[in-house]
Amino acid sequence: MRRKARALALQTLYEVDCVGHEPASTLARLMEDKPLSGEAATFAQGLVNGVLDNRAKLDAIIQTYASNFPVAQLSIIDRNILRLAIFELSTSGKGLIKVAINEAVELAKAFGSDSSPRFVNGVLGAVSSAALPAEFRT
Repeated sequence: MRRKARALALQTLYEVDCVGHEPASTLARLMEDKPLSGEAATFAQGLVNGVLDNRAKLDAIIQTYASNFPVAQLSIIDRNILRLAIFELSTSGKGLIKVAINEAVELAKAFGSDSSPRFVNGVLGAVSSAALPAEFRT
């Protein structure tokens, strides 16, 4: 169920980033088509809110570890996969780092371009091997 929740969170973030729709109503509409259990819906909402609340910090981290690629010029899907995964990395325990990276790569395979999985994996590998800034930890 968490995989499905991540996918809906990503779709919500994509729509918010792309056309500026209101996040809560966008996620609610997406969950009408693909219902989630209460726990999974709460997880998806937490991801969306966490990414949006920390977008500037997340983008700064992306810029640090993907310095050749300005965040604004990344594809919308890659940018939001990275935001989602870095937020999840920052809030998960050490044992869940591999899970968060793997899930992000799977999202990149499903929604991104042919080069997205490799790019996402490379950036997240660099991020996970470094300590995230203390002020980012939520």
